[in-house]
Amino acid sequence: MDFGNSLALSLCFLFALADLSHSAIQLPGWLGDKKTQAPVLRLNKGAVTAPFDPTRATPLSWHPRAFVYKNFLTDEECDHLITLSRDKLELSMVADNESGKSIKSEVRTSSGMFLQKAQDEIVAGIETRIAAWTFLPVENGESMQILHYEHGQKYEPHFDFFHDKANQELGGHRVATVLMYLSNVEKGGETVFPNSEGRMSQSKEDGWSECAQKGYAVKPSKGDALLFFSLHPDATTDTNSLHGSCPVIEGEKWSSTKWIHVRSFDKPSTNANNGGCVDENENCPTWAKNGECQKNHVYMVGSLDSPGYCRKSCKVCSS
Repeated sequence: MDFGNSLALSLCFLFALADLSHSAIQLPGWLGDKKTQAPVLRLNKGAVTAPFDPTRATPLSWHPRAFVYKNFLTDEECDHLITLSRDKLELSMVADNESGKSIKSEVRTSSGMFLQKAQDEIVAGIETRIAAWTFLPVENGESMQILHYEHGQKYEPHFDFFHDKANQELGGHRVATVLMYLSNVEKGGETVFPNSEGRMSQSKEDGWSECAQKGYAVKPSKGDALLFFSLHPDATTDTNSLHGSCPVIEGEKWSSTKWIHVRSFDKPSTNANNGGCVDENENCPTWAKNGECQKNHVYMVGSLDSPGYCRKSCKVCSS
């Protein structure tokens, strides 16, 4: 499933869920292919997993687009992910804006590790459920990262989309992030969006940390999942998606992050390997004939951030 299908389907699903009249920008092929959608909803048998119930998802903000899903994970799933990672944690790193390499930084002081994709039945079930909720295919996701924050540890506000070209070569930008809370936190540890449109209107009663007062904030609650998009529907980066993890004041915080890219993270882009003059979807010639090169210029042709997916059919390059 390509980015045009997967992102547009996710927006269509979430907009309908909230029963809102907002109109999304339609990417090519936005109605999708039922043959590729059906398996997404099939969970592995025998795994101790929560049922997939989209009515538990609530919209938090449209700028950025953010949603919370109550009890996305069971207590058993949360405990299982912690058990898998507890003795394998290392100091968390960040991506250098110029080189794209992972480096140590004071802006991120947690510890963490990456699981393998479909490492076991429970992990595979969670990954499948994420794909069902977001309408973004499993192959577009990175391996789940497990994070542990102790007293005073934090992650300063940052973007999940990339500033360097190196990290965009595999999978393109991160379009969406699913942040799953694996534990409760006695005080602090909130996820905060400093640029969110709701930062001034959210009521902050007792119990919120000083850090959480600086934007729209979400308290960690064991089993809940937070989904937010780092790109606009037209595939441009959304600066409202700036977010951070507030310092833990009391207790400890366990979480799991799933980053999802605009295309497959399991195989390199054909654009990156062929000088950028290729079509990455078999429907590109049809879309081009229907005028999508002009209507959907960023997706079809590209932007300064990344090349488009139908450059050959849009005749903006020579093979």
